[in-house]
Amino acid sequence: MQSYKSLRAPALSALALLLSLLLVTACAERADTAVADADAGAADTAGVETAVEQLPEGGTLAFSGAMGWAAQTPGGRGGRIIRVTTLDAEGPGSFAEAVQAKGPRIVVFEVGGVIDLGMKELRIDEPFLTIAGQTAPQPGITLIKGGLGIATHDVVVRHLRIRPGDGHRPKRSGDIDAISTLRGARDVIIDQNSLSWATDENLSASSTRFFGEDETEWMKNASRRITFSNNIIAEGLADSTHAKGEHSKGSLIHDHVNDILIVGNLYAHNYERSPLIKGGARAHLINNLIYNPGQRAMHYNLIAEEWLGHEYSRGALIARGNVMRAGMSTEPLALFMAGGSGDIDVYFDDNIAVDRVGNPIQQQGSYTTAPMEVQAMKQAPALPFGVELLPAAQVQDAVIANVGARPWDRDAHDRRIVADVIEGRGYIIDSQDEVGGYPQMAETRQPFVEAEWDIDTMEPLKELPRGEPLR
Repeated sequence: MQSYKSLRAPALSALALLLSLLLVTACAERADTAVADADAGAADTAGVETAVEQLPEGGTLAFSGAMGWAAQTPGGRGGRIIRVTTLDAEGPGSFAEAVQAKGPRIVVFEVGGVIDLGMKELRIDEPFLTIAGQTAPQPGITLIKGGLGIATHDVVVRHLRIRPGDGHRPKRSGDIDAISTLRGARDVIIDQNSLSWATDENLSASSTRFFGEDETEWMKNASRRITFSNNIIAEGLADSTHAKGEHSKGSLIHDHVNDILIVGNLYAHNYERSPLIKGGARAHLINNLIYNPGQRAMHYNLIAEEWLGHEYSRGALIARGNVMRAGMSTEPLALFMAGGSGDIDVYFDDNIAVDRVGNPIQQQGSYTTAPMEVQAMKQAPALPFGVELLPAAQVQDAVIANVGARPWDRDAHDRRIVADVIEGRGYIIDSQDEVGGYPQMAETRQPFVEAEWDIDTMEPLKELPRGEPLR
């Protein structure tokens, strides 16, 4: 297989490109014909009006525009306000002290700049938490050399930049996600964040696969009722510190994760997993923009060796109004690729996939010859709560305008990534040093004034200062 290094060349040789295309076509033809049936079924349903799931009446949204099964999580609403007053990794006034405190809490910031986590995961075990990165003074809050692991319920994380990077450590020395929900996490919203340079996944929803006695318990104990919305998920590091070697990955949706909505995100410069749905997981992928994937973009894979002694669970993927554009690192691929051994039900509607010059790319393909079944659903499932489905033709502009942490005040790395998408530039990287390195930001301070915020939703009551425009 072509090494990821060669993906930086301006183009493959004509012979290599022809052979690669023939290989993808051959694999797709050898796979179960249900893949083709799924394509046909999806084509018949494009543009169909769809019902929207409803949440219990009388509930309050976590914030204006909250979507999915977690939309009414209170987060830290009604709890105490904890002010972050230092950029120190721990100790009094630190971000770590605030998120690990007990009881309902809203974390706000009276300081802006960079928090160095020292190559550690900051684990959140206490429920009822809102992290309001939008309250930080310019330039906002960036966490480097670490990430967040969420192992609890009712958590809202908004407007953080998290950039783990390699910490200048030796290759194969360990890995870190930017954000991961862990076993038992539920009613979690990860919205408007910028997540890059992870050495495992940039953003994931995890499980322990078989925690419990049967499939019902496995699903209950996996991450569930999760929303990933409006995030930049970019530049997973390839040949870096992960023990397995190449590991530029966007999102892993682990076995049995369910009721997860992935909507309005930008996946850019990730070799694989934009996202990967594992065995028995059930996910909605709606109005996401995927740019410059490497070997795979969206894919499903139940790995038989991981399921020894267990009957396979059936997965489900609803993909509507998504856009994939090839870039300089993109190999021959399809928008959705089926792998492994387990069966999956799919519903595809109004997705666009194009190469670097706008020619259509195959919508579905396979990287397995196992007898798996990709079965098209006969009717459109209800949209998750709060989703207003955009036509795919409108997705690129809508996502670019709104995505990431503090889109009114983007940092240099977010502006660069967005510019790559707009102009068709950039490639998959091995180290943050290839694109300017860890951010250097002067510490800033500004008191948090409660009267300037809707404390129930943490929406501002006045316009926030704007940063530099995209050039």
